[in-house]
Amino acid sequence: MSTINYLTRIEFGEGAIGQLPALIDDLGISRPMIASDRGLLATGMVEKIAGLLKADAVIFSDTPANPTEEAINQAYALFQSAGCDGVIGLGGGSSLDLAKAVRLLSSHEPPLAQYAVVEGGLSRIKPGMCPMIAIPTTSGTGSEVGRAAIVTTADGRKLGILSPHMLPTIALCDPQLTYGLPAALTAATGMDAISHCLETFMASSYNPPADAIAIDGLARGIGTIERAVADPGDVDARRDMMMCALEGAMAFQKGLGAVHALTHALGAVKSLNLHHGTLNAVLMPAVLRFNRGEIGEKWSRLVDLLGGDPDVAISQLNARLDMPSGLGVMGVTEAMLEVVSQNAMKDHCHLTNPRTATQQDYIDLLEQAM
Repeated sequence: MSTINYLTRIEFGEGAIGQLPALIDDLGISRPMIASDRGLLATGMVEKIAGLLKADAVIFSDTPANPTEEAINQAYALFQSAGCDGVIGLGGGSSLDLAKAVRLLSSHEPPLAQYAVVEGGLSRIKPGMCPMIAIPTTSGTGSEVGRAAIVTTADGRKLGILSPHMLPTIALCDPQLTYGLPAALTAATGMDAISHCLETFMASSYNPPADAIAIDGLARGIGTIERAVADPGDVDARRDMMMCALEGAMAFQKGLGAVHALTHALGAVKSLNLHHGTLNAVLMPAVLRFNRGEIGEKWSRLVDLLGGDPDVAISQLNARLDMPSGLGVMGVTEAMLEVVSQNAMKDHCHLTNPRTATQQDYIDLLEQAM
């Protein structure tokens, strides 16, 4: 038996951002807080989005690259003091995840760790949170339709807080917001989206609708990521990459796997502060090889779509996109592998990898990716 649930309201298309004022009214939000980051603030986009609103928006722009409980608590304090009654997440996955966590605190007591899935938090998350609109400005995490917020808690763990109640009320997806994204960030976030499609397609749980969505997203991503990187204004490529990200996250309701178990653990290493999508890209070839014997005919399906053995095809794509050549050049050291592998074993994504990994397997995968 499988429980299959899709998902939330999505408004998708060029110019969709123009619907924001009406959507705010539909949700009954009178005092929204925009959660974003300093990089996006510097571009003027945050003020532009705030300018669309009828009411003055409160802006929190201190989202770190990997959202922390400290930053979430700061944002929630602003939310409370300003009398906000709704959240707009604007930016990449970090800003959207921070917004989700603020929304959780609008009706749930801290600390956040008690709501992590590995701590049995799924049953503790209840409905009744304030409304949220998620507006992605990258094509990567798909957090706008994801039921999880990935946060680094006060005790230093990078944990997934997961529940259907965490889904944003509305996902507002406008490819135009990604037109000026730099090439390197387009590549890194795009490989994040592609990794979601690949991992969820391989995941052990039974969900054929998710598999079909993942394959469609993968085809779009593989077919257009290099065009999107080469030409920031390629309208068709930007649309397909945003759909790839959206579909990757719609599909990973099914579950992910060893890539994400490892990247969550590596992302918690404070001294490195590594980009999640880049980590996914670097680790994907080794995990594909590891899973090959367990995914059966799905391997052949990936061969057809990628034009060769998937591990080789992804390695070659990484090289063409100027992804790092390995974890070593990203600052990961052999001394870190023991703790990272231990934390990967505790990650919720570990449970749905098609081949059950041991701690030694994780160490081997990390060493292959060095």
